[in-house]
Amino acid sequence: MRRTTVLAIAATLTASLVMTACGPSGKPAAKKQAPSVGTSEVNAQPVSALRQGGTLKVSIDQWISQYNSNTADGAQGDAASITAQVEPTLFLADAHGVEQPDPNYLLSAKVTSTSPQVVTYTLNPKARWSDGKQLSWRDFQAQWKALNGTDHAFQGADPTGYDQIGSVVRGANDQQAKVTFTHAYADWKRLFNPLFPASAYSTPAEFNNGWVDHVPVSAGPFKVGDYDKTDQTITLVPDPKWWGPKPVLSQVIYRVLDIDTLTQAFLNKEIDLAPAELPEDYQQLVKDKNAVIETGSRWDEVHITLNGGRGPLKDVRVRQAVEMAVNRRAITDAYGSGIPYRVNELGNHFYMPNQKGYRDNSGIYGTYDPKAAAKLLDAAGWKDNGAGKPRTKDGKPLELAYPLSEGSNQASVDQSQLVQQMLGQVGIKVDIDKVPANDFFNKYINVGDFDLASFRNVDELFPSELHPVFQQPKGDNLYQNFGSVGSPQIDALLDQAQATTDPAKAVALYNQVDVQLWKLGHSIELYQRPQIEAVRKGLANYGASGLADTDWTKVGWQK
Repeated sequence: MRRTTVLAIAATLTASLVMTACGPSGKPAAKKQAPSVGTSEVNAQPVSALRQGGTLKVSIDQWISQYNSNTADGAQGDAASITAQVEPTLFLADAHGVEQPDPNYLLSAKVTSTSPQVVTYTLNPKARWSDGKQLSWRDFQAQWKALNGTDHAFQGADPTGYDQIGSVVRGANDQQAKVTFTHAYADWKRLFNPLFPASAYSTPAEFNNGWVDHVPVSAGPFKVGDYDKTDQTITLVPDPKWWGPKPVLSQVIYRVLDIDTLTQAFLNKEIDLAPAELPEDYQQLVKDKNAVIETGSRWDEVHITLNGGRGPLKDVRVRQAVEMAVNRRAITDAYGSGIPYRVNELGNHFYMPNQKGYRDNSGIYGTYDPKAAAKLLDAAGWKDNGAGKPRTKDGKPLELAYPLSEGSNQASVDQSQLVQQMLGQVGIKVDIDKVPANDFFNKYINVGDFDLASFRNVDELFPSELHPVFQQPKGDNLYQNFGSVGSPQIDALLDQAQATTDPAKAVALYNQVDVQLWKLGHSIELYQRPQIEAVRKGLANYGASGLADTDWTKVGWQK
């Protein structure tokens, strides 16, 4: 599971900067280009150069309550990362995002027929679940049935790709699965990754509730050794039943920490990696003699989701007005003012600016134009009551709720206040509501209880991974379209794109979808975050990995 959602972080800005940043003032300092695609800095070392044992300490944003990463709650970034570390990750990506089978799990995986499309997976016979059962075709079948969307009792977050499968059957033996698609599916390598056990996935009760607060069955080089809710730590230890190369580390400790404490926690040696993308963090971390600053090219975007499922934002004209009232260039320029890398403003929901296929489709809806925003609000019937006062309609004020995690650092608070100020200029009142960090996703974002919300989507290696973000919800299942903004046209284009095996044609289709997303006011793309990490000196094969996956058996400390 590559998709993660994490709290968006903005730079510390002042109100005066917001009002003046739309035009250049003085000559900007020279900056390095943002890391290009393929950039990955992890202090790569052979295992022979590492000492056996040792502890890696890593921060997470919130306590993990759901470890099934195919549910909405489990798709949260920290949960998905831990799950992928203890469950079979069938494919590993290199620095350019090219996926290759992990031989610890797969002897082969390939398209063995094109009409219809059939993918045959041959499992490593040594691979076993922690309950002693061999990985088998039954695991593929159970995961397909749970996620294909036909049984709504399974609360799956993303049916994309699984809903294109017609059957999963036994191949030459139990360790071979033959997956037959009803329609061609170009991104088939993203499916069953990670693979979950049929023994804990076959019923709705197992799928929905069997992974709450714990991992019932695993099959990785590490397993969960301890869940300490009091200390807010989750400890992973090597699994003695692991059949592959022995992990170097003796434990990995994940600890819940507020975002604004990470820099100090790193400086105090409480954690071994801290994000350095924020100017105030970078300027402290770059001076630490025990830190190495690493950069990578990550699929990483900051955006604002608009909730069209309730309140004033049900009206597309109001959503479009919000888009035009937000000064994206000012936020981007200010964010990057204190770091040595150019920050790319983002005009696409599917591709990063340094990625093949990128096209800026933001058009008029991504252009800062408060006068046009005001006209849209007039047309929508929201009366202008003068400067500093919210517009009204039918006696009700134009008021939007913007939940913000209590774990947010000051920079995140500042971004919300900037949006509040920008929208206030056109008569939209924004209420910033601080909520408990552990509730931010589970009780607000995942269930659509907000009007505006800012967070990041990262590591979307396959465009079809974003389908649940943009497809229309069905009933109570929002998938990952938390703002409920979509259309039949977008759904049809998404279906067409995922069935297109010609890369150039697929890119064209995804760009057509992107045009519609801007027009509908689904979300406001702000910028691509450069990956800048402070890594503890001596830590090897871990850090700013960019598009690459981490091989956890090779992470360790140099001798």
